[in-house]
Amino acid sequence: MQKSIITVVGKDTVGIIARVCTYLSENGINILDISQTITGGYFNMMMVADLSGSDQRFADIRRDLEALGEEIGVQIHIQLEEIFEKMHRI
Repeated sequence: MQKSIITVVGKDTVGIIARVCTYLSENGINILDISQTITGGYFNMMMVADLSGSDQRFADIRRDLEALGEEIGVQIHIQLEEIFEKMHRI
C-alpha cells in the first residue's frame, strides 16, 4: 500500500468533495479515511488515500491535484504518508 495525505483548504463552494473524489476515482486512488469541516465559510478536508491502484506517477498526481485546486478555487496538497509522519514527529 502506498498511503498519502491529501489536504484541501479554501472558501466553501458547492462540489469541492465531488470534484476531488471524482479525480481520485478516475485515477484508481482509494480513499481510506476522510474528514472535512466548514468553519466560518472556509472548507477544510483531510484524506488518507492509497495510491497503489493508480497508474499515475506521484509527481503527476500532485500536479493534477494542484491544477484542479486552482480550477475550483482551493489549495490541494498531497504528501506521501512517510514524509508526513516524519515532518510531524515530535
